[in-house]
Amino acid sequence: MNICGIELKANNVILLVLEDGKYIDIKIKKLIIEDDEKQEDIRKFCNEFLDFLQKNEIEKVFIKKRAKKGAFSGGAVTFKLEGLIQLNPFCSVDLVSAQSVSTFEKKNQVEFPKELKKYQEQAYLTALCNL
Repeated sequence: MNICGIELKANNVILLVLEDGKYIDIKIKKLIIEDDEKQEDIRKFCNEFLDFLQKNEIEKVFIKKRAKKGAFSGGAVTFKLEGLIQLNPFCSVDLVSAQSVSTFEKKNQVEFPKELKKYQEQAYLTALCNL
């Protein structure tokens, strides 16, 4: 089973794929939406994301949640990206709290794969804690 862990930051969707619990070093590690106010940029992002899901045979997506208010709240664009990801017709999408990811990391000795980029670590943990 292929699952995708996602962390949303600014206008970036940081991607990670686990196949049967093992890290897969995929070519596309993040997707960027250039201008969230332009319909063609939104369509381009949606098409790239749907293509990613199909090419990697993703069966489940897990997104690390962002706070809706407060000092560490997520930006408006990240919530728009989250909505677009949730609308995909290919697989289910679950939101994972930052507390769940943090608790999982504390309770388990996680070794990050050598090929993993530093910026993918939270996406990796998000996927890993849902196996």
